[in-house]
Amino acid sequence: MLRKCMGDPSLIIPAEDIGIKDSLSYEEIPVQILDRQVRKLKTKEVASVKVLWRNKFVEEATWEAKEDMKKCYPHLFESGEVLN
Repeated sequence: MLRKCMGDPSLIIPAEDIGIKDSLSYEEIPVQILDRQVRKLKTKEVASVKVLWRNKFVEEATWEAKEDMKKCYPHLFESGEVLN
């Protein structure tokens, strides 16, 4: 059964701001590193960073490998690292 739904207009993102390509894809661009952590496995430690992506909310930030992010987006780490 269908029910009436009231959408939230503040959640609509204009297509011009996203920059959609002809293939209907777009590149996610990291904006900021929100947090850092080191996970300890049995034989090694894995450093991760929590990344805020453009056109996403803070709740949708993802954990990524620190070394991979540092290779692709070194400008995020230029401000000087305090943790690990």
